[in-house]
Amino acid sequence: MSRIGNNPIAIPEGVTVTIQPDQITVKGKLGELTQPYDTVSITEAEGVIEVKRPSDTKNHRAKHGLYRALIANMVQGVSEGFTKELELVGVGYRASHQGQKLDLALGFSHNIVLDIAPEVKVDTVSEKGKNPIVKLSSYDKQLVGYVAAKIRSFRKPEPYKGKGVKFVGEQIRRKAGKSA
Repeated sequence: MSRIGNNPIAIPEGVTVTIQPDQITVKGKLGELTQPYDTVSITEAEGVIEVKRPSDTKNHRAKHGLYRALIANMVQGVSEGFTKELELVGVGYRASHQGQKLDLALGFSHNIVLDIAPEVKVDTVSEKGKNPIVKLSSYDKQLVGYVAAKIRSFRKPEPYKGKGVKFVGEQIRRKAGKSA
């Protein structure tokens, strides 16, 4: 029995939900998201969305929880939004942005210039004596996660000194170096 799929989704004020036979659209103050779905039935009543499955087969159980989680992320995204913060740990690692272009200096011979999707707002914070931080925010959770993972993939944190691009609050498993 899917515990996630059975939870109802509360619709906050200012969010409108349109349910069609093969897709659901959620519109709020931050934007509009659409998600196609199949094998489940979605109903809305009294400010609550419920996802039901037709049977207990493995495929139906899997999609039951999946679509409920996707719809909950859509509702939260258009009402509150999502934010990811990345920290650049290393000597000489810098980040700056100009519009939707993110310029990263990560110890390679050239800077990495990344075009960020227009749905994602990018901000960089550089304080003296602290590591630079890149803040990504959007109403689309999947897109924010994708962009953050793309930035992190340029220089993943290494286990000896911890240098690289990491999420703020991420714990890196450290290894002891050479034993003398």
